[in-house]
Amino acid sequence: MYLTRDEERIIAGEFGEGMRKALEILVAIGKIYGAERLIPISSAHISGVSYHNIREGIDFLRELASEAKVSVKTTLNPGGMDIYRWREMGIDEEFAAKQREVIDIYREMGINITLTCTPYHVGNLPSKGEHVAWGESSAVAYINSVVGAMTNRESGISALAAAIIGKTPHYGMHIKEERAPMIRVRVNMDLVDPSDYGALGFVLSKKVDDKIPLIEGLEDVDDEGLKLLSASMGTYTGLPIYHIKGITPEAADFDAPREVIEIDAQDMKEAYEYLNEAFEDVDLVWIGCPHSNLEELRRIAERLKSKTIKTELWVTTSRKVLSEAERRGYIKVIEGSGAKVICDTCVAVAPLKHRFKTLVTNSAKGCYYGRGVNKFLVKVVSLDKCIEVALRGGWV
Repeated sequence: MYLTRDEERIIAGEFGEGMRKALEILVAIGKIYGAERLIPISSAHISGVSYHNIREGIDFLRELASEAKVSVKTTLNPGGMDIYRWREMGIDEEFAAKQREVIDIYREMGINITLTCTPYHVGNLPSKGEHVAWGESSAVAYINSVVGAMTNRESGISALAAAIIGKTPHYGMHIKEERAPMIRVRVNMDLVDPSDYGALGFVLSKKVDDKIPLIEGLEDVDDEGLKLLSASMGTYTGLPIYHIKGITPEAADFDAPREVIEIDAQDMKEAYEYLNEAFEDVDLVWIGCPHSNLEELRRIAERLKSKTIKTELWVTTSRKVLSEAERRGYIKVIEGSGAKVICDTCVAVAPLKHRFKTLVTNSAKGCYYGRGVNKFLVKVVSLDKCIEVALRGGWV
């Protein structure tokens, strides 16, 4: 792997131990994936923030923070709790103290403490063709597929190393040809609710065999649908990119693949059968995976106005979006119903395993992590149905 003179000096330790460690990580990754060199990046987004996931890794972070700072715009994924309302979430004192320490370590390194999985909604929005190093699978799929920026699916450590050095190995999604679609997907039905796009991501995981799809028939999808599709694709397929005809900025740059598959109403029916388990008592209704945007909060407030919920309803969002929603009066209405608007975290990374047993959500990704991390029984429905369940106090 080719290194510039300055990169060789970093490896030699001339710029400090933290820089040396970070570059060694990038070089090792580059060698694994056959990268010939490093390329500059304009931003990074760090995942793996929750102490629920980090645990013993906090020692490595603490050591690195004493030796290095980030050199590009860098944002932070959700942690394991709302930093102000953690007691209301049922988080214990010990976990809260450790989570605060993790956040302080990242702050010390010069990272913007956004604590959101939608950094593109809080000021970290790259342009088409811009090279970045992002973790968080939903955000990776979104900026590759919707924005046209270029990033591999980084781990928390590799994204942090790239943020410190300001470079990343040149392989995978940083190479135009590697981003080409491999299979055409015709969606032969109308998707009527944003949650349907999350279910579609699950269907695609069963249909495309790890091939990058060019999806036809979704020209009317809105940002909420794209966000839920990106989250589902990142979760169930592991693919860092998909193309939608008429949406993805570079979709027209490639020839349409010859292999074609069809998706119909039966495929979607089977997806929802998988995503929905049998239960009637609902412990928690959760909206906001990925974090809710301003329009979603407006819709939620509209449906909850002058009403009272009968079971726990949590809406997760970023602090920046919360601030604007408060200014517009949405938060007062939502919380006036008894619901909670939670920031800095999400159910996927918060330690809630023993607090709730059943979950209703509008997110296919939320289903995956609700089952896998917290062992919930889960149903995936529309946002309107989520609100209806919370108002009724159970499944109908």
